[in-house]
Amino acid sequence: MLLMIDPDLKQRLAAILAADAAGYSRLMAIDERRTVAALDAARAVFRNQIECHQGRVIDMAGDSVLAIFETATGAISAALVAQVQINAIADAAGNDRGMRFRIGVHLGDVIEKPDGTIYGDGVNIAARLEGLAEPGGISVSESIRTAVKGKVAANFDDQGQQPVKNILDPVRSYRVRKENATTTVGDISGPSAPHSSANREIDLSLPDKPSIAVLPFTNLSGESEQEYFTDGVTEDIITELSRFHSLFVISRNSSFTYKGKAVDVRTVAKQLGVRYVLEGSIRRSGNRIRVTGQLIDALTGNHIWAEKYDRVLEDIFGVQEEVTRAIVRAIAPQIESVERSRAVRRRPANLSAYEFAVRAWANAMLAFFGMDTSLRSQSIREAKEALAIDPESTLALNAIAFAQHQNVLFRTTPHLEIAWSEGMLAAQRAIELDPSDSRGYASKGMLLCFPPHPPGTPGQIDRNDEALSDLQRAHELNPNDVFVLQLLGFCEAAIGLLPEAIGRLTQALRNSPRGPWSPNTASLLSTAYFFAKDYVNGSQWALRALNESPNLYSAQTNLAANYVGLGELDKAKTALEAARRIAPEFIESRLNGSFYSGRPEDRKRHHVFLRIAAGLEDPSAADALRR
Repeated sequence: MLLMIDPDLKQRLAAILAADAAGYSRLMAIDERRTVAALDAARAVFRNQIECHQGRVIDMAGDSVLAIFETATGAISAALVAQVQINAIADAAGNDRGMRFRIGVHLGDVIEKPDGTIYGDGVNIAARLEGLAEPGGISVSESIRTAVKGKVAANFDDQGQQPVKNILDPVRSYRVRKENATTTVGDISGPSAPHSSANREIDLSLPDKPSIAVLPFTNLSGESEQEYFTDGVTEDIITELSRFHSLFVISRNSSFTYKGKAVDVRTVAKQLGVRYVLEGSIRRSGNRIRVTGQLIDALTGNHIWAEKYDRVLEDIFGVQEEVTRAIVRAIAPQIESVERSRAVRRRPANLSAYEFAVRAWANAMLAFFGMDTSLRSQSIREAKEALAIDPESTLALNAIAFAQHQNVLFRTTPHLEIAWSEGMLAAQRAIELDPSDSRGYASKGMLLCFPPHPPGTPGQIDRNDEALSDLQRAHELNPNDVFVLQLLGFCEAAIGLLPEAIGRLTQALRNSPRGPWSPNTASLLSTAYFFAKDYVNGSQWALRALNESPNLYSAQTNLAANYVGLGELDKAKTALEAARRIAPEFIESRLNGSFYSGRPEDRKRHHVFLRIAAGLEDPSAADALRR
């Protein structure tokens, strides 16, 4: 019997990208809903980057991705940006719960059917290279390295000749590493700074105050479900320390970038710009708990304090207070008793409610960084479960306020007024229950900054002055809280206190030099400089944000507006088009004048500049507004 060759089969050279989630089955066993949500978020990143770089998705079966590109540079650029974004989401989720992908890329022959499916050794080699990559990493073939060398901002580490299944000859593979972030984003995303690089370095010299980072405590219980509890205890110690005005404390999100990693304390201290580092562990068994902690002076390497606590579980809040007091005595004995008494916080009344509230707050944070609507809804459900047990759980109330703020900000509910009102009621109740907790005032100020409808909408009152008062109170109560610093800086920029806003946001970057807060802070700095009509700094801070989070569409929007301010209209158009691909509805709302922040004249300038970037206004309209 003769085999008939389909005349429509095409054989051609193409770049093939193959990706697969590392440890997918383990993640599903831990938490199916969260894993499915993480997979959906990763697929969205892959699809967007593949399409942005002239590629085509062939298949996304299970936890894998197969795509084809017209050029090798397109394939590598998409892989690099996708890994940055997916790894940032994974970092926010924590080391044992974050979903990371292995990616393999090969340039070779494929056979393409009329329906778009592809076959051949090129596909097989890409899949084998994917297996050689580390979780969160990229491996490529010699053909890819040769094709893209000098065209993308990446280094290639030779992994040698690798025997691969069902391929006759060994394949030479290379591990891909990004060059410095400034170069990479300029090459991959298109826009680059007009006058200098986008490198905005943070001064990590030691502050005048005693400075400390609290590393995530290690969960020794052997149960993944205890991770929430362990992380909650760590975060509470950070919060307690942050309330002391005489200390400089690194934010939770920067500290947690080291979760699950074997780290050298001196390296951590250098990367975060602190003198002291606290590390420890928690073992929970039945109604007993063992907490260990040790405080290290990174300048000398000396252990200056260590302690072990064996207690009943319900006394965990007492242990938190003892650890905090011991640290303060060790590194800042000059702190006066009045400050110590002011920094005492209301204890949760019920341990079960506390655990639900910790989950709710953690999921609200993850939802914010991962733009995950399902996690946001889960956070609200868990917070309400906590309140059903303990109606006075301030952490649960603040989780509701934060999650509902996100629903309003990202327009993920058709009932904006209801979501806003529920968030506001929760924030006000949290303040009533514990006026010494900064999170209640921060939650209220955040909601006042972002009402259900933009300023200028009929019936919508501008309450920025009221928001400023609440955020200033939150900052007084917790001067190290990066979330508060961001919100206060944003509010100050919105009402025209621009030097204050820029100083506040710069301080937020210093308190959180690593982790998911950093790109958002840089984007807010870009907004503040735009309001100040300093478009050079505005564009450079937007690029800094995009270096760390390439799909941060608010930063792309800021970049477009600042480029119009500089008269760089082609670059402004490119930046706005990138933002529109990522978040078309967000951009349409901005082009229609839906912009929350700034004085009326700042909102008008931002609106006009974006419309110029979109080709909807004559460029001459910027002349009278630019300076």
